[in-house]
Amino acid sequence: MEPIILASGSPRRREYFELLGLPFNIMPSRLDEGPEKDQHPRDYTQKMAVGKIKKILEQLRGRIPGWICGADTVIAVDGEIFGKAADRETAQAMLEKLRGRAHDVVTSVALFNGSSQTTDCRTVVSTVVFAPLSDRELEWYLNTGEWQGVAGAYRIQGLGACFVTSIQGSFSAISGLPLREFYDMLLKSGYQYGP
Repeated sequence: MEPIILASGSPRRREYFELLGLPFNIMPSRLDEGPEKDQHPRDYTQKMAVGKIKKILEQLRGRIPGWICGADTVIAVDGEIFGKAADRETAQAMLEKLRGRAHDVVTSVALFNGSSQTTDCRTVVSTVVFAPLSDRELEWYLNTGEWQGVAGAYRIQGLGACFVTSIQGSFSAISGLPLREFYDMLLKSGYQYGP
């Protein structure tokens, strides 16, 4: 199998690549663009996933690799997009808006095929419902520091799962990489993987 450049520093995405047994090189893409005013979460995550691939191609200065994967995840509630919290206060504000209600987790994954110079991008929207957290629970979670570096200030594959009452959609997409869609992309793009 050919190695894939993973344009992400996400430990979860790395774990999913390892689970799939894919050879990969991590090359985080430094793309820090916030959403435009009134931008739909799906449009934003697609732009970011593809943008990370474009940024890697720029960094490689004309050298075209065989494969690059970019992905992006955001939380959306009441039309507002939550990315990663910059600080504890922002994380607290996000979690206060999420508690006791449903929110969408929007993840886009893009796969660049160097041979055909094409990019396939797919998006998965899942719904997560949070329990009505007490102020004490919120304070405890913030003190864990788990909110750092993740969209919406919680990790569903960590202690954040203590607050989730239900999920509709894809757990792997909520964690950062929609495995079903990514697997299908690999097969349809001609990557030598699977059956």
